[in-house]
Amino acid sequence: MAGDGLITVQSRFGVTETINRMAEAVKRAGLRVFARIDHAAGARDVDAALRPTELLIFGNPKGGTPLMQDRQLAGIDLPVKALAWEDEEGKVWLSYNDANWIAGRHGLGDASRAAVVAMAAGMEKVIASAAGMDQS
Repeated sequence: MAGDGLITVQSRFGVTETINRMAEAVKRAGLRVFARIDHAAGARDVDAALRPTELLIFGNPKGGTPLMQDRQLAGIDLPVKALAWEDEEGKVWLSYNDANWIAGRHGLGDASRAAVVAMAAGMEKVIASAAGMDQS
């Protein structure tokens, strides 16, 4: 993990398929998709070029609320999100904030430790599924 708290993995799929797979994995995990943002479409709307870039915002109050009960300002990083993007070489990547980095950023303590551990494990699982790292 880089010092910026981002975890990035390569996807075996295009940006749209990666986000489609991410949305399905999120739903299977019992989480809710709150929004999907196609940044490239937004760029086209203002006559600008942007390689494929899509953001998925998702979560579950059961997972995020303990973090905000510990330190309410943690809500700035919730719900969680994942960004699928295509680089200049045509490779597709899936990036997300490390749950442990979020915990450190907000000084979260024992009160939310179990929720942070669960969030980290859950993110790893849905990211692996979306990126095709789970061999599905």
